[in-house]
Amino acid sequence: MKLVSPHGAIPVHIISGFLGAGKTTLLQHLLAQKPEGETWAVLMNEFGQIGVDQELLPQQGGYAVKELLGGCLCCSSQLPMQIALSRLLSEEKPDRLFIEPTGLGHPAQLLEQLTEPHWLPHLSMRALVTVVDGSRLHDADWTKQNLYADQLKVAQIVFISHVDMMTNADEHALDDLQKAYAPYLQLWLKPENGKIEFAEIDHVYAGSPRKIQPLLRIQKQQTQSTPIEIKQLPYHYVESAQGYSVAGWKLPKRWTFDFMELLDLLCEQKNWLRIKGIFHTNQGWKTFNFNPEQFNYLSSEEGIDNRVEVIYQGERDWQAFEDLLMQCRIDAEN
Repeated sequence: MKLVSPHGAIPVHIISGFLGAGKTTLLQHLLAQKPEGETWAVLMNEFGQIGVDQELLPQQGGYAVKELLGGCLCCSSQLPMQIALSRLLSEEKPDRLFIEPTGLGHPAQLLEQLTEPHWLPHLSMRALVTVVDGSRLHDADWTKQNLYADQLKVAQIVFISHVDMMTNADEHALDDLQKAYAPYLQLWLKPENGKIEFAEIDHVYAGSPRKIQPLLRIQKQQTQSTPIEIKQLPYHYVESAQGYSVAGWKLPKRWTFDFMELLDLLCEQKNWLRIKGIFHTNQGWKTFNFNPEQFNYLSSEEGIDNRVEVIYQGERDWQAFEDLLMQCRIDAEN
C-alpha cells in the first residue's frame, strides 16, 4: 500500500506506560491542544478483543482513531501493525500521529519497527513518553516488574501521573527512581495538575537511525562501492541512543546453532552492558538475557528469526564477534 503524506515525514509520538498509569488521560489532554485545520491520528493497541479506550477520545472532526485489538503490536507479528498503520496514513493523511501501545507492551520493540528504513521517509519519530503512576511508586511488587523497567529504560520523557495522590513514600521512591535512571538522561515531568503543554513533549527522538547492512563478513567480500539494499535476512544493524551503542544481528529462522558454543561465546564477552538474544539451537529455541550481574537463559517458544543485541557504552569493532557467532552455526547449509 502506497503511503501518502502531504507534508513529508509525519511526527509520531509513542505514549507508553504500565497498566493503569494514565496514558489515555494524557493523550486526551494532548489531543485537546490540536491546532485548527490539522488532522491528528491515533493508533491504539488493546491486549484484549474489546476496545474501550477509543470511545474515550474525541469523536469530533480533526481526529482519526484506529484500534488494533487482540495482542501486542510491540512484540507480535509486525504485519497487523504495518497494515493498520499504512491504512491510517494513506486514508487519513494526518499531520501528526500518536501511538498508544497496550500497558503490557514493550515500546522498545515498537520503536525498533518504526525506525526500520522502510518507514524513515514517512515517519519522524518524536521523544518516546512513558507514563508512570506516581501513586504506586511505593509498591515494590509493582515497580520491580521487568516490563515496568523495560518501559522506563526506553523513555526519553517520563511523565509522572496522579501526583495529587502521591504519599511521602511515593516521593522518596521517585527520588530513588530518578537517581537510578540518571544515566539515561531523561526529561522527567511532574505537573501538579496532571496537565502539560504540548511543546513539553514535542522533542525529536534522540536515537540515531538504524543502519541496516549485510553481515560484516559479506561486506568484506563485496568489491562494489555502491551500498547494498537490504531486503531479507541475514543482516546486522548498529545504532546509538542516549550515550549507548547497540549492535544487533537478525538471521534466518532455519539457521541452527550449537547451544554450548553459543553460550560460551556470549559468556566470554567483556565490558558489555546488556546482551539479549533468541536462537534456534540443537537443544531447541533458547532465549538469553544477560546483565552484568545475571546470566539468564531459558527454553522458549519458536521465534520468527534468530537475533541478538549487544549494548555497549562506546564503540567496538564487531567483525571478530560476528566471525565467532557464525562459527556456532551447525545447520547443513553452513
